[in-house]
Amino acid sequence: MKPPRAVFVCQECGAQAPKWMGRCTECGAWNSLVEERGIEAGAPGSANRYAQLGAGGSARLYAEVDVADAVRLSTGIDEFDRVLGGGVVPGSLVLLGGEPGIGKSTLLLQAAAHFARAAGPVLYASGEESEHQIKSRGDRLGVGEAPLYLLSETCIERILEEIARLKPALVVVDSVQTVFSIKFQSAPGSIGQVREAATQFLFAAKGQNIPTVLVGHVTKDGSLAGPKVLEHVVDTVLYFEGERHHAHRVVRAVKNRYGAVSELGVFEMTGAGLRPVPNPSKLFLSERASGTPGSSVLCCVEGSRPILVEVQALVSTSTYGNARRMAIGFDQHRVSLLLAVLEKRAGLNLAGDDVYVNIAGGMSVEEPAADLSVVAAIASSVRNRSLAPSTAVFGEVGLSGEIRGIPQAALRVREAAQMGFTRIVMPAANLDRDGGSFQGGRGSPTPAGGAELVGVRTVGEALDLLIT
Repeated sequence: MKPPRAVFVCQECGAQAPKWMGRCTECGAWNSLVEERGIEAGAPGSANRYAQLGAGGSARLYAEVDVADAVRLSTGIDEFDRVLGGGVVPGSLVLLGGEPGIGKSTLLLQAAAHFARAAGPVLYASGEESEHQIKSRGDRLGVGEAPLYLLSETCIERILEEIARLKPALVVVDSVQTVFSIKFQSAPGSIGQVREAATQFLFAAKGQNIPTVLVGHVTKDGSLAGPKVLEHVVDTVLYFEGERHHAHRVVRAVKNRYGAVSELGVFEMTGAGLRPVPNPSKLFLSERASGTPGSSVLCCVEGSRPILVEVQALVSTSTYGNARRMAIGFDQHRVSLLLAVLEKRAGLNLAGDDVYVNIAGGMSVEEPAADLSVVAAIASSVRNRSLAPSTAVFGEVGLSGEIRGIPQAALRVREAAQMGFTRIVMPAANLDRDGGSFQGGRGSPTPAGGAELVGVRTVGEALDLLIT
């Protein structure tokens, strides 16, 4: 019998080559080609191994398709359910990625225990830990007598056999980079093995209507390891983020076929596991020092959740030839852009100063609505004058110095008012366009806490109001 043809697959981009080369011709990565051997052409099941999803159905007219809302199953963790869009959908395939040691296994073990008590047996398959290691963590988390089955296995076929035997209500695989298929001779974690594992678990989830959660490794730059098809195949992609030196952790949805994208769940790491944080604004502002120059409060929106965070800035005279610009939790290139706007439109001389911007608490903010708050913090540090402690700021800054309107302004105002802020500086465009949403116009109080809304149109006008 003719042996299977060997191909060399790039572990960075997935490109294939007939022979080994030192550098991939597609992405330019060095020493990334690894030999992989596929299934023999005449091997049993080689032609129909992807046919178990259930083909052979005839086409149906669009108007005749009956759409029923899928019944969501709760994981027992409110913040996790929020990120998933309200719970786990039967037959869905979820991918959870994050840095090593961030708490992925802890979160999923807690969710699996709650799910097992409420919905039925759960299979937790781990290729990285033994049953004794998982049991030790479970005792610390208080798993108890939940119908949770542990399987220390890395073979995909063996895991699928256990799924068919147990018929669990939920399957957790930790992690997809450690499992392998006996149909391939390449090592676990290679492009072919990860693609095969994702495809097989997809067929099992859809064919048997079992929700499945896959744990994924990340690369040095923070993206999910493996081929891009891994993210295309799954229904939901979640990122588990957080600083090692902070107690809180964040689960962010970057893809969700059953819910909102960019939804956010906040957890606090404790000795008994991850504890959901129902009020993240209170957590991020708990250690804020009022009356300090270089500090402002931003109301950002992650998914459908408004969160108040503190923006800190420090401007000091540079003692070296080149001024430094550093940002933590905010785009550094955006900081350079805002500094140029301050110099050109507000008349601040920052060319010879070191500028440091930090989102306190380890939170990361990417939306343009944070521009005005960053500008206010920098100007406050330059002039050494503090903002009023009861003032919240948000708005997008344009290159001509204008303050542009932002989405979901009413949601931000409501959250700031509920947290006790009595003055909110925001884009005037939002007051002109969405005045009815605030139950009043410019400078009028809102019913939620009686906060005063102040609309601004330029950077200079905003700084005159904020820093007196």
